[in-house]
Amino acid sequence: MAQLGRIQKVELRDYWKKEDKDFTPWLAKEENIQLLSETIGIDLEVIAQEQNVGPFRADILCKDVATDQYVLIENQLEMTDHTHLGQIMTYAAGLNAVTIIWIARKFDDEHRAALDWLNRITDTTFNFFGIEVGLVKIGDSLAAPIFDIVAQPNDWSKTVKESTKNSVNGELTDIKKAQLNYWNEFTDYARQTGKANFSLQKGLPQHWFNVSVGKSYFNISLAVNSQKNFIRVGLDVLGERAKDNFRFLKEQYEEESRKEISEKIEWYILEDKKQSYIGVQTPYDFLDASTRKQQFEWLIDTTNRFVAFFKPKVRNLQVQ
Repeated sequence: MAQLGRIQKVELRDYWKKEDKDFTPWLAKEENIQLLSETIGIDLEVIAQEQNVGPFRADILCKDVATDQYVLIENQLEMTDHTHLGQIMTYAAGLNAVTIIWIARKFDDEHRAALDWLNRITDTTFNFFGIEVGLVKIGDSLAAPIFDIVAQPNDWSKTVKESTKNSVNGELTDIKKAQLNYWNEFTDYARQTGKANFSLQKGLPQHWFNVSVGKSYFNISLAVNSQKNFIRVGLDVLGERAKDNFRFLKEQYEEESRKEISEKIEWYILEDKKQSYIGVQTPYDFLDASTRKQQFEWLIDTTNRFVAFFKPKVRNLQVQ
């Protein structure tokens, strides 16, 4: 019978002596912030460390790539305390739209309850996460970080609240319910098959589903169209410099994209908008449950191609 090792906890201070000199720079590295992104389901792009935001100072300042909103991270290598609780409340009060992530070795029950209370009383503009960080190893292996969520927003109630703003009589319309069900089934299928080489976010009652490429003003979007009966995958190029970025990508990579992604790929420059689009679509009625598996397979395969092709090119793009 094969022998099994035992997980051993490792003291945080054995690897990170100081929060600002050791832990914060470690967390700000791409591969480590990605681990945190996967834990909380938000794709994060690091903007700065020890950054002044107005009169405030954040250990790490990030952007939520999907929404382009600020995400502030406060770090502690010890038990949570009132000082840091006061800091995160000050951040939330001073910024219009922000997600606060409080990382600590251990959360006091009172501080965990405080985050739960903040998530209950605030609207969808604000999100508060409490994350306990740990280190473990097996035998003589390298220590591995673990992020454990101990407090988080009430995603379901906030999603419904936000989604019903434009719905009839405060209830989701039939098409919105169908879209929500579709994306939930899609994420379940992608996780079960293990075929998706990209992060999966929570499905929402809308016709699109975003996938991060790790850079602001760019995202890969999956979409369904119930009027023209097609599904599609594409790269959205957004922002003030969208036209410049689009033209650069088109000049450099259009021909290659037809070989690596699809011969049917289309490059759309939207002259009247701060956006341009590169996409592929195929005919499917997303409401047709009998073809659901084929739709999901196409979406996963095509998204994998977009991610593999565009993600490194966008991340290295110098035109901003």
